[in-house]
Amino acid sequence: MMTKFLCVYCGASERSDPTYRQAAVDMGKIIGKNQLGLVYGGGRMGLMGLIADAVLDNGGKAVGFIPEHLDQREGAHHGLTELYIVDSMHTRKLRMSERADMFIILPGGFGTLDEMFEIITWKQLGIHHKPIVIVNINGYWDPLKQLIDKVVDSHFAYDEHRHFMKIVDSVEGVLAHLPN
Repeated sequence: MMTKFLCVYCGASERSDPTYRQAAVDMGKIIGKNQLGLVYGGGRMGLMGLIADAVLDNGGKAVGFIPEHLDQREGAHHGLTELYIVDSMHTRKLRMSERADMFIILPGGFGTLDEMFEIITWKQLGIHHKPIVIVNINGYWDPLKQLIDKVVDSHFAYDEHRHFMKIVDSVEGVLAHLPN
């Protein structure tokens, strides 16, 4: 049986709230214990490093894609199952999306927002048809839910676009949306 890979977008900040850090560890445990694979940005810092370590510690595979300039600045996680140093952010996002069977968004900053909106847009354009799950830990993504409603209600997107992503309140909620 071929491993299913879940692409997780999340923050690299070392200063994030302990609740978000624990959610990353818990998500990594779920991925590892279910013999799933992680695809992510390849870093060793913040939620990114925590989730990769938890996947590996629980028997899963972790595949990272990191651009050269971020490897030099933040440092790649060299303990991964597979690590690819790529030439740009664009290449990184494309390679991650190609490898993924599903997309999960945990709390994060502007880079996470960029990745999330791009993957949602690609779904809207029919570039992929993979599940997208946003994990709304402690209401982190509540403003996003309001923004999505505003976009749809203002007729910049159709009502069905509101349902391109599932929003769950815990990492355990992701399990209901795993690809077959």
